[in-house]
Amino acid sequence: MGVQEIADRLKPQVQSAGFDRSVKFDTGSDGVILIDGAAISTTDGPADCTIKLSLDDLESLVAGDLNPTMAFMTGKLKIEGDMSIAMQLSQLIG
Repeated sequence: MGVQEIADRLKPQVQSAGFDRSVKFDTGSDGVILIDGAAISTTDGPADCTIKLSLDDLESLVAGDLNPTMAFMTGKLKIEGDMSIAMQLSQLIG
């Protein structure tokens, strides 16, 4: 699954969540997913919080197979910017 498929899968959750901040999932050379309020895209841009992880780990995270806290603690997931925004993502993912 690529970033576009993951973004398409997240779109309904993002649009209905009432999330009002911006967060970017950065999978390196595989691309980015930028959530800005109710909008979601695969175009890179500034965000309040950036979450860096591999495409495989992002896919597992969205599928509910990867615990975000454990991923952070084990270094599979790195957070730059406002960490409280990353914590709010539980509304959107899982």
